[in-house]
Amino acid sequence: MQSFKEEFLGFLQSLQDEICRELEELDGKALFTEDLWQREEGGGGRTRVISNGAVLEKGGVNTSAVHGKLPIAMMEYLKTEHDRFFACGLSLVLHPLNPYVPTVHANYRYFELYDAHGVVVDQWFGGGSDLTPYYYYETDKAHFHGVQKKVCDQKDLTLYPRFKEACDHYFYNSHRSEARGIGGLFYDYLRSDEKHDGRFWLDFVTSLGKVFLSSYLPIVQRRKEQGHGDKERYWQEIRRGRYVEFNLIHDKGTLFGLKTNGRTESILMSLPPRVRWDYDFKPEPGSAEEELLLALRREK
Repeated sequence: MQSFKEEFLGFLQSLQDEICRELEELDGKALFTEDLWQREEGGGGRTRVISNGAVLEKGGVNTSAVHGKLPIAMMEYLKTEHDRFFACGLSLVLHPLNPYVPTVHANYRYFELYDAHGVVVDQWFGGGSDLTPYYYYETDKAHFHGVQKKVCDQKDLTLYPRFKEACDHYFYNSHRSEARGIGGLFYDYLRSDEKHDGRFWLDFVTSLGKVFLSSYLPIVQRRKEQGHGDKERYWQEIRRGRYVEFNLIHDKGTLFGLKTNGRTESILMSLPPRVRWDYDFKPEPGSAEEELLLALRREK
């Protein structure tokens, strides 16, 4: 079984550089700070965080590559008898300042398992990207989905509906009966099969990584100067609370990072800087805020 870890890790690090460079240019005020860290059990990462910008209130674009022995709890979760692993990925979350600009999340990752002799016995790719707006615009949704659908359709026409449905299912706050956002793509455990080999999935995931900026930045450019006030910021903070709830209750990446002794600061980088929980908060009937809620309750 061919290993893709060096090739994919090199891609992730180049993509991290490109995304950070483009975001700094877009923001025009704030710059990313870099934090290099090492994991005692093996590996480490490169955390980059931007904050208090003209466009981005907080954001992180992180890469990591860790290896070692899986804890028993993770072996049980992955249903494997092999305890030696390698995992690498790029994870980003961007929380814009303007409530009319949606929050975005993306992740591109690769995992290998080894036998006692260090031979690769299993490997898979995973990841995706999804959009979490505070105000609903069909044009923004169409653009974000359209860019990713084009990549999928060029590879295999069955991929977009399959991974869109998986995204709608995964990024769902079941305890609230509402979607976290307006979707995107989510895929995991992409292994070689009778139809697609590992090289196909490597090309698929890297192709999606390459179009992340073109799927998101036009939306930011369209909305970042849109006028807003305290009411819109208040609503943004209410909705950010739902984002926090998902990440701490349902997100598998957070679970994996914490259970494999990942770096807590990097794992929780995804959380927004200002959040609000008001008891049983309900928007005004017929308002733009209610329109978002109605859309999210349809996006199951």
